[in-house]
Amino acid sequence: MSQTLAPAVATAGPALPRSRRLLRAAAVVACLPYLTLKTLWVAGSRVGMPEGSPLLDHGTALVVANVVTVAMDGAVIVLALLLTRPWGRAVPAWLLMAPMWIAAGLLAPVMAGYPLQLLVRAFGGSAAGTSGGGGEPFLHDWVFAVVYGGFILQGLALGALFCLYARDRWGHLWRGRLADLPAGPTERAQRAAAVAAAVLVLFPLTLRALWAGGGTTGLSAGVVAERGSDFHVLESLYVVYLLAAVTGGLLLAFRRVPALPVRVPLVLAGIGSGAVACWGGWMAAAAVVTQGDAAHRPTGLMLLAYAGQMTVGLLVALVAARFLAARSAGAVRHPAP
Repeated sequence: MSQTLAPAVATAGPALPRSRRLLRAAAVVACLPYLTLKTLWVAGSRVGMPEGSPLLDHGTALVVANVVTVAMDGAVIVLALLLTRPWGRAVPAWLLMAPMWIAAGLLAPVMAGYPLQLLVRAFGGSAAGTSGGGGEPFLHDWVFAVVYGGFILQGLALGALFCLYARDRWGHLWRGRLADLPAGPTERAQRAAAVAAAVLVLFPLTLRALWAGGGTTGLSAGVVAERGSDFHVLESLYVVYLLAAVTGGLLLAFRRVPALPVRVPLVLAGIGSGAVACWGGWMAAAAVVTQGDAAHRPTGLMLLAYAGQMTVGLLVALVAARFLAARSAGAVRHPAP
């Protein structure tokens, strides 16, 4: 986000409400299982990995990935402190919004996807992505339950803390309805970015929808062989997040639904863009770092889909960032509460 979202002056202020202290504690505690497991794996432990797990073959690449993800989960603790300590009010907007956007983007699909996967399995669905080339599971089931349960709690606690923080510091930026927003100097750039995202989304959206419906075009042989209900749930969610991102961007840029509250397209654009950009980037990076056997390497179409959704997410994030920066700078009228 733009630095025109001026930082507030840090003051001691009143005591932190008990509800926020509890949310902060929940966010921190939720990180501990993941951090513990990752630290053990970096140290060489095989806890949670069954015999024959493909993860045991990745060596240095797996250690590097584990160190990176430890740092990422540790950042959640830093964010929880930033959102609840007086010094957090003095942090420049971009320094908070960028990691929060990444955190929301990475956590949102897990928070929605894992419960949906469990629900579908309860009605006869089958797990996906739990085996390697030889059909061996790469992690015990309890690891997924512990880790994803922690992610869900992290997302809920961190999301609630951010909403409270943002309401106190920037609540005026999303009050009112789209009809209250006259044209600003960045409107043309916002529209260009939103239209570009709407055009570029067609490629990854088509492929994701095809894969969600059972199509195999562009998928590697390993992915085709291991698909189950989990795979189809995740692909369906990517379709939803792609549509949410582009819809939010277009609504912010063109404002064709004047009665719509401003917060609605902001939420769609913010979470949708983060989910598609961050997971597109994560899957592309994972493909480069952990090559695996030929059958499991992403095809060219898969890599293009990842790159396409990452580009769409970044364009929509740009639309939202310009919108908020313009409001903060007073380029558009702040409606009365």
